[in-house]
Amino acid sequence: MRSVVTGGAGFIGSHLCDYLLAKGHDVICIDNLITGNPDNVAHLFGNSKFAFIKHDITEYIHIPGPLDYVLHFASPASPRDYLEFPIQTLKVGSLGTHKALGLALAKDATFLLASTSEVYGDPEIHPQREDYWGHVNPIGLRGVYDEAKRFGEAMVMAYHRTHNLDTKIARIFNTYGPRMRQNDGRALPAFMSAALDGAPVEVFGDGSQTRSFCYVSDTVEGLYRLLISETHEPVNIGNPNEISILDFAREVVKLTGARSEVVFKQFPTEDDPKVRRPDITRAREILGWEPKVDRQDGLARTLEYFRNVREAGK
Repeated sequence: MRSVVTGGAGFIGSHLCDYLLAKGHDVICIDNLITGNPDNVAHLFGNSKFAFIKHDITEYIHIPGPLDYVLHFASPASPRDYLEFPIQTLKVGSLGTHKALGLALAKDATFLLASTSEVYGDPEIHPQREDYWGHVNPIGLRGVYDEAKRFGEAMVMAYHRTHNLDTKIARIFNTYGPRMRQNDGRALPAFMSAALDGAPVEVFGDGSQTRSFCYVSDTVEGLYRLLISETHEPVNIGNPNEISILDFAREVVKLTGARSEVVFKQFPTEDDPKVRRPDITRAREILGWEPKVDRQDGLARTLEYFRNVREAGK
């Protein structure tokens, strides 16, 4: 098997490269490194079955030879990143998806889109099922990411219906684990970094908003099962174990052994989702998948990574 992973030097993308290599694939990682980190795949550079290409996939993608799979993970993914790079986020979700689909079509390869729970916006139903169309503000600050992914899903289905391309859509919920950037602005890195510094841990609003956190190895396993499945409908990939952000912050502080105070700040953007929990019935029934890693175990592994990164001075 020969696979392309766009955004392969990112957090989930790099773990996906590892997983595919372990499955015997030749892997071509494409990343322009706007938010990706070459350190995430540096351990693969001596592997003859791995290749890295620095390239902006909103431009034409040329890969000689046959391909079996194209996995499209290129995109800024944290609120801090897509607020800093709004136009790039929209371009990679539209032009980048178009170019990646064109590559898959030319090679008759299976295509997997890394979509997101953000297509549900600030949801009016809970938990979120794949047949829910979402509640998104298209002109809000978060809209650049939400609508880029929604457009990407529409384009994927158009290629499937028009060209009979074998396509998959993964709606990925909050994922965490080693290789997260400590300054990417997401809840876990923000809480863990502050606690390790002995600084106040900042929670937006009153902390009553909820999230559901899935450890990265579980997410990648679900993605692979979707990749080799027969379904073309969107599938939620996430952990249905829901927790309030305030309780999550306290959980992280306790795990680190810090004495950090939890403080409250105003939301940086409008339309921040009040709740987020996947209904994974479809993943269970179609993929035979559900998360295995307990949050306490996953947080401990992530904390070890964060400490090691700090000790290495990276």
